[in-house]
Amino acid sequence: MAYELMYVVRPTVDEQTLASINEKVEKFITSAGGEVVKRDDWGKRRLAYPIAKFTEGFYAVLTFNFSPTAVRDLERALKLTEQVLRFIVVRLEDA
Repeated sequence: MAYELMYVVRPTVDEQTLASINEKVEKFITSAGGEVVKRDDWGKRRLAYPIAKFTEGFYAVLTFNFSPTAVRDLERALKLTEQVLRFIVVRLEDA
């Protein structure tokens, strides 16, 4: 199934840590049998409302194919990643 993941990383992380988080997310998807179709880094953007006293964050959007049963594991891994402020996983309609 096709999914889209958007996540926001704390604005205080350096470029190396941000790259490490992005790589970790992609590696999690591929190691669980998924395939990343598209990656779109939006860079640092202003948040609509403060989250954990932050008003900005680094946005990233991934489109990927993944097993429906493994999505819960991905969400759990993102919740445990301290630098990720928010995330959302949405199933895409079949084209």
